[in-house]
Amino acid sequence: MINREIILEQITIIFRDTLDDKNIVLEENTVAHDIPEWDSLNHIQLVVAIEKEFKIRFTALEIQTWENIGGIIDSLLSKSSLKI
Repeated sequence: MINREIILEQITIIFRDTLDDKNIVLEENTVAHDIPEWDSLNHIQLVVAIEKEFKIRFTALEIQTWENIGGIIDSLLSKSSLKI
């Protein structure tokens, strides 16, 4: 069963690959300001990479509500395809 810890590990890999920084360490309270490479352009690339990895789509409203990595995890867990 998928849980928050597994999702956090997968998102960390996506961030490291997308932002080309193997030293990124994410926590649920991590925000864009904490990662210099996480700018608005890279944010779009990160969203697309997360959607591709988890085979889901986020709505614009979901994305706008994210305050930190925990918000991304909450959105992922709300998708029925991930509750299996």
